[in-house]
Amino acid sequence: MIDRETAKYLNKTRIAYDVVAADYHVVLRDELARSTWERAVLGGFAEVVDGPVVEVGCGPGRITGHLAKLGLDIRGIDLSPRMIDVAREVHPDIPFSVGSLLELDLPDDSLGGLVAWYSLVHTPPRLWPAALAEFFRVLRPGGRVLLGFKAGSEKRALTRGYGHEIDLDVYWLPPQQVADVMTAAGFTETMRLVRAAEDCEGQPQAYIMGWKPER
Repeated sequence: MIDRETAKYLNKTRIAYDVVAADYHVVLRDELARSTWERAVLGGFAEVVDGPVVEVGCGPGRITGHLAKLGLDIRGIDLSPRMIDVAREVHPDIPFSVGSLLELDLPDDSLGGLVAWYSLVHTPPRLWPAALAEFFRVLRPGGRVLLGFKAGSEKRALTRGYGHEIDLDVYWLPPQQVADVMTAAGFTETMRLVRAAEDCEGQPQAYIMGWKPER
């Protein structure tokens, strides 16, 4: 059940990304080609995952499309209908749908892998346990979860982004706190990478992979 404060956060995030969707895609579409570490992390995930994969918070499908090229059976889910419109236009052969990472319309134990690539950066810390519990629910035993996020411990209110006025909160997540929440949800941590900021990022970036134990 989504409470009033959670609904407010979801609506604010949805509105912001509906506004910036087209320009977000233009600005970030080539970013992965410039990041050796991100390609390495995603490549490692693609090698160890087995079965269908979902990217939650997929935006215009930048990461979803990359993982599809690496051979994964993947689909994307995003809160923003406009982002999903862009994703379908850019990647017509990949399934995309509108949805929330807090309430995934997926059966229990149905996925081999789940990617949340900077999807939790707008999620209030009080909701991290619910998000990781939902990821755990939809992954089959032996499934893998991969999180990418901004490393730190800070909240920022964005009023402008990608050439538009917006109202959006961004959280820099402490890697150990994220790992603790992942473990509390039932995952076993299998990989953690924290890298220095590149170019104009302004803060370190972190990637954590977890495994859902076999029963």
